[in-house]
Amino acid sequence: MNKLFIAFILAAVPLFGFAAGGGAHLDDADIDMGDEASLQRGAKYFVNYCLSCHSAQYQRYNRTAKDLGLTEEEVKQNLMFTTDKIGETMTIAMSPEDGERWFGVAPPDLSVIARARGVDWLYTYLRSFYIDESRPFGVNNVVFPDVGMPHVFWELQGMQKAVFKDDGGNKVFEKFEQVTPGSMSTSEFDQAMRDLTAFLSYIGEPIQMERKRLGVWVLLFIAVFFGLAYMLKKEYWKDVH
Repeated sequence: MNKLFIAFILAAVPLFGFAAGGGAHLDDADIDMGDEASLQRGAKYFVNYCLSCHSAQYQRYNRTAKDLGLTEEEVKQNLMFTTDKIGETMTIAMSPEDGERWFGVAPPDLSVIARARGVDWLYTYLRSFYIDESRPFGVNNVVFPDVGMPHVFWELQGMQKAVFKDDGGNKVFEKFEQVTPGSMSTSEFDQAMRDLTAFLSYIGEPIQMERKRLGVWVLLFIAVFFGLAYMLKKEYWKDVH
């Protein structure tokens, strides 16, 4: 018994460490997976700003068209820049070796990043880049310290600096201050990152909306079955008690 308990604790420790992350406060993503327009905008941001370095190798373009309420022709014209075959997956031309040489680490595939990190983590991370001249790309991230990724959304968000305060010898993030404006207001950029987060959540589990819909019916069936089973039990045992 003791060995099983120790094994469980050792297996759970990495999960606790991962959940703790870097200690940054995570904002509520508040995404709506039933909002097709939001998912479509998120797909646009993904192919325009992410797909050049990050693949989504488990997501097919024709599946995206079907689930997001788009025609295959619309997907071909607006979302397909790496292939001309609608049945292809969202892959990129850059090899992992080139990515590691250019960025220090190969950019990860984003197919299941929302499931691995969580939508609140993604939403906060995408909005938390700040100026840091000591880093190779001149930026750092509050949620992911010493990140190897450039701030690809700087034209939309602008550039901001992070203000830290000293808390007993520890540097704790306090707030952001805008240095140069972007083409979007703060609320517009927040919505854009919410749309992108929703799309990344979708490709992490394209069937999730159908799963949730079926889940409601399953729970209703279980509730009705429980009632019938309870009444049957009472009828069966009434003469025994």
